[in-house]
Amino acid sequence: MRVLLIGSGGREHALAWKMAASPLLTKLYAVPGNPGIGREAELVRFDIADHTAVARFCRENEIDLVVVGPEGPLVAGIADDLRAEGIRVFGPSKAAARLEGSKGFTKDLCAKYGVPTAAYGRFGDLASARAYVEKTGAPIVIKADGLAAGKGVTVAMTLDEARTALDVCFDGSFGQAGAEVVVEEFLIGEEASFFCLCDGTTALPFGTAQDHKRLSDGDTGPNTGGMGAYSPAPVMTPEMIDRTMREIVEPTMRGMAETGAPFSGVLFAGLMITDKGPKLIEYNTRFGDPECQVLMMRLKDDLLVLLNAAADGQLAHTSVRWRDDAALTVVMAARGYPGAPEKGSVIRGVEAAAGKGVEIFHAGTAINGGALVANGGRVLNITATGRTVGEAQKKAYAALDRIDWPQGFCRRDIGWLALAREQSK
Repeated sequence: MRVLLIGSGGREHALAWKMAASPLLTKLYAVPGNPGIGREAELVRFDIADHTAVARFCRENEIDLVVVGPEGPLVAGIADDLRAEGIRVFGPSKAAARLEGSKGFTKDLCAKYGVPTAAYGRFGDLASARAYVEKTGAPIVIKADGLAAGKGVTVAMTLDEARTALDVCFDGSFGQAGAEVVVEEFLIGEEASFFCLCDGTTALPFGTAQDHKRLSDGDTGPNTGGMGAYSPAPVMTPEMIDRTMREIVEPTMRGMAETGAPFSGVLFAGLMITDKGPKLIEYNTRFGDPECQVLMMRLKDDLLVLLNAAADGQLAHTSVRWRDDAALTVVMAARGYPGAPEKGSVIRGVEAAAGKGVEIFHAGTAINGGALVANGGRVLNITATGRTVGEAQKKAYAALDRIDWPQGFCRRDIGWLALAREQSK
């Protein structure tokens, strides 16, 4: 198979690394990629927002499958435009990608099909949103309706925080993504990430993980795109997975089909496990980042076989096997993140840090004058496996400490919840 991977982050590096191991693969291209992805694929350059150019490349290079990593191109309709040209794609249509592209759309779908989620209101102006917040009180959750690179959600513990979050959305900080907001009930419980591969009809469970959204140790500081993750998530017991499929995923798949937008690709449910069971926080329509990194480390099967089955509507005849080991990833970020990260600082020792059961996935990196440099907010994902989360954590931080990058920082408590469970046994 000849495959084109779209994207440039740690998620895409993990996908490239896993696909490169497939006996089915004859050629892997990536656009725009990064230096880490460049070790697994041939990097090519063209504007991925120009869907005509993407289709032209696919025809000229006899691409058998396009794998779309990030949400932006999916919400922009790249899958529709490529399929219209007869090109096979792993990823949802523009209409189906609304599950991530519009939080309001998803909340309304949940209400219609009985999917358990937080109580909410949708607002297109500041005055109405503020009145709802004042009436409801804090804690409360403010979400920009559209795509905001993981930074459009504020868990406001006070009314002042909520007012500020609304001001930020409506003052244009998130562009069109903040033109409408969803204001939600604050849910209490344990968060988990649950993934399914989907082919429009069948949803195949595809692993669990727990992400760490807050910037700093102890789950403090602002929300980020994710500072680390581990898999599997202990809170996602077989019973909880079964409930999530029955109560959340299956009605969503049915609802999307009935609205004329059957879902194919990755359905990523961000969950809150409450004392009443699982509730949906939000949907994403692509692999999580950094959850993808830990899933790829644990996946026993050939990823390309699974992606093909999803693209061809054959998941009903497919199963997934996982390694018994746990996996954990720690994000190294550039100073200034999640605000304006400092770019250009030199990173040394990355190759030496990798080893048995340890992979270093590149996220925001570039090559400048022959040196590896930081080129984004989240820069490296130090990922390790172990018999337990604790063992994987030790290996990941030991590898991280071999990297020479004074301008980088990380959380030092990734996996803390799972470790507490392990130590209490």
